[in-house]
Amino acid sequence: MSLAANIHSTALVGEGTIVEPFASISKNVSIGKNCWIGPNVVIMEDTKIGDNVKIFPGAVIGADPQDLKYRGERTFTEIGDNTIIREYVTVNKGTTDRNKTVIGKDCLIMAYVHVADDCLIGNRCVIANAVNIAGHVPIEDWAILEGTVAVQQFVRIGCHSFIAGGSLVRKNVPPFIKAAREPLTYIGVNSIGLKRRGFSDQTIHQIEDLYRTVYVHNTNVSKAVKIAELEIPESEEKQQILTFIRESDKGIIRGLS
Repeated sequence: MSLAANIHSTALVGEGTIVEPFASISKNVSIGKNCWIGPNVVIMEDTKIGDNVKIFPGAVIGADPQDLKYRGERTFTEIGDNTIIREYVTVNKGTTDRNKTVIGKDCLIMAYVHVADDCLIGNRCVIANAVNIAGHVPIEDWAILEGTVAVQQFVRIGCHSFIAGGSLVRKNVPPFIKAAREPLTYIGVNSIGLKRRGFSDQTIHQIEDLYRTVYVHNTNVSKAVKIAELEIPESEEKQQILTFIRESDKGIIRGLS
């Protein structure tokens, strides 16, 4: 641990963790084992960081929300094990809505990403350079957002989804799909990503059949969900997709036209 770092007396720093010069760690911060906290990193109060986390120079973790309704109430920030946070990432703590902002385990958050208050990012997500995520956005496990994506507040992004660079995300993005174009559009199932993660060809084909029902054969989503319930074989993935769509009260992204 470097004597040049500014570490509050109440902060807990795990065994094997290195804190480089000019880093600043505030009160009530907990950092796990074998982490690396780079130079000029700022970790603000009420932040919990897991084991084997790397945070690169210039990142600011746990700053107050950029929300005019925030009145200084105590809220939290959590970073999971094995996550990498690159240069100049900003992660704001939660508000009274969810009380915390969370980045899960085994994530890669690339340079200049902004994660606003009350975002809940799952495990093994990749958020590429200069992505801006507004507040109250859940992003489920294994999602990938390419560079300069901008996500509107209260949008939900499903597991194993892939969003092309430069996209503007204004509606919910269902699980297992690829999305691109303007306005953001379903362009197919993320079959390559699913194969890499061990999904069988049969499962991938069933997911493709379901989304063909939703996005190709029908223009009415409610009608498509009813048809999919009857015609698509039962599976965990089917239930994930249909539940996601039913719970999307603000709508899902459009299909190919």
